[in-house]
Amino acid sequence: MKKVLFLSAVLAFASCKKETSEPTNAATESVSEGESAKAKSPEELGKQLFEGAGNCFACHQPDQKVVGPSIKEIAKIYKDKNGDIVTFLKGNAEPIVDPSQFEVMKTNFAITQAMSDEELKAIEAYIYSHLK
Repeated sequence: MKKVLFLSAVLAFASCKKETSEPTNAATESVSEGESAKAKSPEELGKQLFEGAGNCFACHQPDQKVVGPSIKEIAKIYKDKNGDIVTFLKGNAEPIVDPSQFEVMKTNFAITQAMSDEELKAIEAYIYSHLK
């Protein structure tokens, strides 16, 4: 029980971010110095969102379970079960990877529900890119 409470506290701390009055839309942000002016691929945008605004990397690593399942595990299970990652991230589908961690993941739906369909599809593309 202590481990669950500690894990929940760590997750809550890791997922806390400073709120801004303007919603962030990473798909329309300006290109920073040193970046190519070309449009980003969905996988590149997805990686940027996953590691940045989404703060998903705090719980999900490419090859190992941290708090949540690894990105590869998520991609494999969603592909095998023909699941819809975007619908899940909108909060409109049941968890299929690790239902025991659903309560922890639910705290992050405020972030993913504020994202556009394009951004969520980019995150999905990034997750599926780990199957290659």
